[in-house]
Amino acid sequence: MGSNDVNKLHEMNVKVWDEWAKEDGTIGKAYGYQARHWNENIDQVQKLIDTLKTNPQSRRMIISLWNVEDLPEMALEPCAFMTMWDVMGDTLNMTLIQRSGDCGLGIPFNTTQYATLQHMIAHVTRLKAGQFTHFINNAHIYENHFDAMKLQLTRTPFAPTAKIWINPEIKDFNDFTPNDIKLLDYTSHPAIKMEVSV
Repeated sequence: MGSNDVNKLHEMNVKVWDEWAKEDGTIGKAYGYQARHWNENIDQVQKLIDTLKTNPQSRRMIISLWNVEDLPEMALEPCAFMTMWDVMGDTLNMTLIQRSGDCGLGIPFNTTQYATLQHMIAHVTRLKAGQFTHFINNAHIYENHFDAMKLQLTRTPFAPTAKIWINPEIKDFNDFTPNDIKLLDYTSHPAIKMEVSV
């Protein structure tokens, strides 16, 4: 959607941005706003899709959320701030660059979020989602997450069984809704609660 309105997320039962909501109910000119409204009129996501369809061998397919001019107007400067995209045959690979990420909450969220985006973009460009590469410059654990992370390290991971389902009827990226993407056959240990560190 390219929205920065936290209330629109609430309508979808999403509360991840509540701690950063500004008085106007937005997160400022951050994240989705930059992806779809860079300098108020450049839709980077649509430009990427158009390039993938017309010039898939381009080495210039980048989405950057690090708009220096708008940083003062962001509730949080983007942690996961750049993606680079490339096509090999019929496969869409993506690289995510993250300046900072907390291991307990932020990195798992960002990894899932961007992997899903990769699948969505691949779907509407009729490509297969391929390799996902994730660079994290400053990965850290907050003190109030220590006990939870120690518990997590005692757990044996399950064999991977999860599959992502995307509604085959969706042809245009702008038509996606939360109901058009599902995670199937996902198995997990019981949730470990961690408080967001702001």
